[in-house]
Amino acid sequence: MTKIVFLDRETIGPDIELTKPSGGHEWVEYASTRPEEVVERLRGATIAVTNKVPIRRESLEQLPDLKFVTVAATGYDVIDIEACRDKAIPVSNVRGYAENTVPDHAMALILALSRSIPGYRQDVIDGEWQKAGQFCFFNHPIFDLSGRKIGIIGEGVIGQGVAKRASAFGMQVMFAAHKGVDGLGPLYTPFDEVIETADVITLHAPLTPKTRGVIAMPEFRRMRKKPLIINTSRGGLVDEADLVRALNDGLIAGFGFDVLTKEPPAPDNPLLTVLDRPNVIVTPHVAWASNEAQTEVWRQVVESIDKFVAGDPVRRVL
Repeated sequence: MTKIVFLDRETIGPDIELTKPSGGHEWVEYASTRPEEVVERLRGATIAVTNKVPIRRESLEQLPDLKFVTVAATGYDVIDIEACRDKAIPVSNVRGYAENTVPDHAMALILALSRSIPGYRQDVIDGEWQKAGQFCFFNHPIFDLSGRKIGIIGEGVIGQGVAKRASAFGMQVMFAAHKGVDGLGPLYTPFDEVIETADVITLHAPLTPKTRGVIAMPEFRRMRKKPLIINTSRGGLVDEADLVRALNDGLIAGFGFDVLTKEPPAPDNPLLTVLDRPNVIVTPHVAWASNEAQTEVWRQVVESIDKFVAGDPVRRVL
């Protein structure tokens, strides 16, 4: 009987029902798995399901029964692809599930920061409104989105979803050309122009050697509009130490991040030093995690297993 092991069940919300593959099988799941537990837990398994647990060559060498890996995410850098290729183990991922949830979250961060909602909410909690003696007060800046420029780094389905939402608020959308490359036609704005003229910059690009640190101090120093910086894509696209420095130096108006270079953050992560600022929002990598999106992730995982068993793997990355 096919043995299927899910290594990190807790990466899917507890309210999401995990339907099972259709064929006969033995199902085993673990809340979480440490790297040193991978071999023991996958021993004898035919199929591995993982979200964030790494499966590396040294583990694969000890798992002769493993025939298929399916990743409950779009990114598959946790899998040693070369080792899987050498061992003829196909790998599948999930795709397209975040086309609504991530743009919604990005726009929520933009709206919250442009209206200074975190600051005003805290003022009410702290009793500042009660002390004001009038119907309102003006502790924090507020600006309309209509007429403002939004620079989008990443022109895929999520970047396009943000563009659609921003346009509905009357914003002028600019898709940034790749850094160091001139405009690639009428749909793109040169990267440097986006950096220099955008009121909001939002990142929706994959993390690659070319995109790592795509925004750092040289870019912050050229931001004439002092924009909001939004990242719901990948930690590492923005240099975090430089981001905090730019905030402290008044080079940006604030930032909203859902992704960090290390998750959860290490104690020395510089972002932790500014979490109490009214123009800072950090959320715990939940932009992707609407109930609808998580349900679609799991539907695709089960589909990938069923298709593999039937001899027709789908969404293969290898």
